[in-house]
Amino acid sequence: MYGDVDRVKWIKTGLCSSMNISVTPYGSVARKRRLLNNHESLAFWVQHLADLIIVCGSLFLFTFIKLGDVPPSYRLLGVVAILCVWIIYRRRGVYRQSHGFYKRSFRLFTAWFQVLLLLALVGFVTKSGEAFSREVLIEWAVVGYILQLISMTVLSALYKHYKVMFSREIPTLVLGTGDLAINLVNNLNSNRWLPDRVLGFVHSDDNPLQDDEVLDLPLPLLGRAEGLRELIQDYNVRRIYVALPVAESEIIEALHIDLLDMNVDVIWVPDIFGLSLLNHSIREVAGMPLISLNESPMTSRRSHIVLKNTMDKILATLALIAFSPLMLAIAIMIKRESEGPVFFKQDRHGWDGKIIKVWKFRSMKVHDDAEVKQATKGDSRITEIGAFIRRTSIDELPQFINVLQGTMSLVGPRPHAVAHNDYYSDKVNAYLSRHRIKPGITGLAQISGFRGETETLDKMEKRVEYDLAYINNWSLSLDLKILIKTPISLLAKDIY
Repeated sequence: MYGDVDRVKWIKTGLCSSMNISVTPYGSVARKRRLLNNHESLAFWVQHLADLIIVCGSLFLFTFIKLGDVPPSYRLLGVVAILCVWIIYRRRGVYRQSHGFYKRSFRLFTAWFQVLLLLALVGFVTKSGEAFSREVLIEWAVVGYILQLISMTVLSALYKHYKVMFSREIPTLVLGTGDLAINLVNNLNSNRWLPDRVLGFVHSDDNPLQDDEVLDLPLPLLGRAEGLRELIQDYNVRRIYVALPVAESEIIEALHIDLLDMNVDVIWVPDIFGLSLLNHSIREVAGMPLISLNESPMTSRRSHIVLKNTMDKILATLALIAFSPLMLAIAIMIKRESEGPVFFKQDRHGWDGKIIKVWKFRSMKVHDDAEVKQATKGDSRITEIGAFIRRTSIDELPQFINVLQGTMSLVGPRPHAVAHNDYYSDKVNAYLSRHRIKPGITGLAQISGFRGETETLDKMEKRVEYDLAYINNWSLSLDLKILIKTPISLLAKDIY
């Protein structure tokens, strides 16, 4: 049905000629319409407008109650806050309706926290913080979040009621029976905000038709692709999702052409997850959709990276001030126990594989480190104070200096010695992809139990797996979670 490529080209040429549409040399229809459109729902805009009104209105209200007036500085603050909410909330996905109440509440909290953090940074840089009442700002920060949370809950309930009362369901089929198709169906059916009602699956290949229970499908298997036109008529289908593996993507164009006269929406779900991806994204350049299969967050999410770097430097400065008495005491004990420098600086790979000097308290006797051998249990090179500071990770405290230098972050993949990178680079798949983001003092691998010596290849593979998962899912909220959980991970007993 869909294998006749010449027939497809003939149909396409005929359609374009009859409709007086020009075709580019690449075979695509020339058009000015953007290929990637933002399809925000009415609920999105209502919620967004409500939050903007709450943010600005609550600030002005608390200011008027406290001062009896709204000075120009507070009006300017309201305008800046609206701009921050407009940008950050959309980028943080605050208005995604597919998740539960607690996840959406946390997403709203992290976005609101970022807005407040950015406003605080602007106030610090412009030295305008003294112009505002701390009492007003604290009340605004707390009550503003609570009002937004109440608004989100009420409007979600109203939208749900509206959907039940007035919205029409769209009968839908999914072409494909693989993992991509199953995940799509589960996501569509669990999202109460979408009108799509998936009726079942459609088989795409010529293999013997198996029962849906054998394929472990959550919905019935209704037929094959060659009977798709009959299924559309029998079930009054209005939308079809094409969720096929990359190997079967050649039938998509033919399917699209064949169903042009059926008055159904045909939506292609690219199987990009069948590839090894790193921080993938979809964007548009000059009207053309681009899918990034491998991209560093350092270059693709610049505004978030600026916030991350700002948070790193503020917290690193506070940490150095807070830990300075402890660090001074450790330095004295290291100097008294053995000869040599207090600090140990080792060449390691940083962002994009650049060599950086990583600071640590010296925990070993001075020795020839040409082989860069990992510390082992009962290692004779480790001093008494060294054993203590390694076990408690106090030896890592000088790396706050690296954070201030900009060569490291608070959170990220742990930097490995250059010799270790050379050894593991051809033994662990995608090992060097860890360098697509700044290394960190702590990371997802460390709080997940992969801290310390990696004496087996399996342990290093698991560490790399967590590092890549961190890069793929990086966000400021994830950084905060890792920082909160890091002290608990320091209680591990197998660190030496």
